[in-house]
Amino acid sequence: MAHRDRWASRQAFIMAAVGSAIGLGNLWRFPMVAYANGGGAFLIPYVVALLTAGVPLMILEYSLGSFFQKSTPGSLRAADKRFEMIGWWALGVGTTISLYYAVIMGWSWDYLACSFGQPWCDNAQLFFDNLLGVTDGVGYIGRISWPALIGLAVTWACIYWIIKKGVLRVGKVVMITVPLPAILLLFILIRGLTLPGALEGLKYYLTPDFGALTNARTWLQAYAQVFFSLSLGFGILTAYASYLPKKSDIANNAFITSFADAGFAFFAGFAVFSVLGYLAQAQGVPVESVVKGGPSLAFVIYPTAMSLMPFAPVIAAMFFITLLTLGIDSAFSIVEGAVAGLRDKWHISQERATLYFCIFGFFGGLIFTTGAGYYWLDIVDRWMNDYGLVVIGFLECIAIGWFYGTDKLRAYINEVSDFDIGIWWDIFIKWVTPLALGWALVSNVVNDIRQPYGDYPGWALVAGGWGVVAVIVIVAALITRVKPVVPKEES
Repeated sequence: MAHRDRWASRQAFIMAAVGSAIGLGNLWRFPMVAYANGGGAFLIPYVVALLTAGVPLMILEYSLGSFFQKSTPGSLRAADKRFEMIGWWALGVGTTISLYYAVIMGWSWDYLACSFGQPWCDNAQLFFDNLLGVTDGVGYIGRISWPALIGLAVTWACIYWIIKKGVLRVGKVVMITVPLPAILLLFILIRGLTLPGALEGLKYYLTPDFGALTNARTWLQAYAQVFFSLSLGFGILTAYASYLPKKSDIANNAFITSFADAGFAFFAGFAVFSVLGYLAQAQGVPVESVVKGGPSLAFVIYPTAMSLMPFAPVIAAMFFITLLTLGIDSAFSIVEGAVAGLRDKWHISQERATLYFCIFGFFGGLIFTTGAGYYWLDIVDRWMNDYGLVVIGFLECIAIGWFYGTDKLRAYINEVSDFDIGIWWDIFIKWVTPLALGWALVSNVVNDIRQPYGDYPGWALVAGGWGVVAVIVIVAALITRVKPVVPKEES
């Protein structure tokens, strides 16, 4: 067997997996989803979703990589040649997400630079007009934003440097980039709790509305949040697990990663809503009027609040360093998943595969640095998350649960893990998880038919949504048809 990189320690693997799971979505998505779906009561469906979908799928993806010692396409091909395309689909979705994820990180670099020299006033204009140069619509491409372009280049340079030498360097980097955002966010939370209006903000975040539990949308949102937050369906976790020695624990690592991600998301909500409560009081408006998720929270709402605080540049710098350290682990893990697939298929070096991917990623992300880039980012992100990843998770469950056999993998998992998993795992992989993901998929299709996403023309939704999905499927099918290169020592 050809040489395969190895993690320096179990701790390095866990930190890398946790870093991949904990990303920007923990900060700007979970608190808003919880707020809009029952507040404190949302924790009930969230934990249920975590245990019935998140943990079982993470165990599945870990076990595939550890057992077959290959990337996602390679592992699924080893299970059954018919399944390889699912793996390339996963890497295609992850690759697409990395194109705009790196652009978002580029914005963070720009804001970090601004923190030390530019007055924090009129942040909406700073972000949408000065930084992005947003045009009047998705069809008006406009000019490339040079600050965004420079930030994009810096991001891809960092990703290349981190993973070009393999997981040994990754293991060293995550020892800094995983705990650092938690520490910085704790400082921001402490500062936020001392501000007037903070408790009112937390009240909006935590006050339970148990009536929301009777709404199917609340449960759908819980499953969606768990699935997207844990890096499931990207091809990351299988690749990371393939760098473990074959006798390494699986089950306990999956539980540790899952609950670390969930705990950070819940913790981030306190930092977010304490500051939103302060901003609402400072502006003399209700808290709900300043609650926005996504990039608007990170690059408009939060900077506006920080501009009103003493020592605003210091707080701002801490916040954007937090964003960067949250984002970089997720970004390079997506790239590593793809690089592992390329190496397993064509047996090229880690450094060459990383270089090729990063060059492609930089040029592929240019569309998102234009004046229409913000619109295209919104469209592509929605389709990758609500359709691309969901279908991958669903197909993984069907392939392993109904064709390869969960009993084979469960026997291996119990042989190597700190504790055994029971027949419940088979039931979840064969029935519960695919039914939940299928429900989410059908619900999204029905909702899109009833009400097309956003205020976009139909052609843009077709091109940036279904069009991108179609390209990924076609490319995955073409790559699957290519025979893998067999190294000389294995031929």
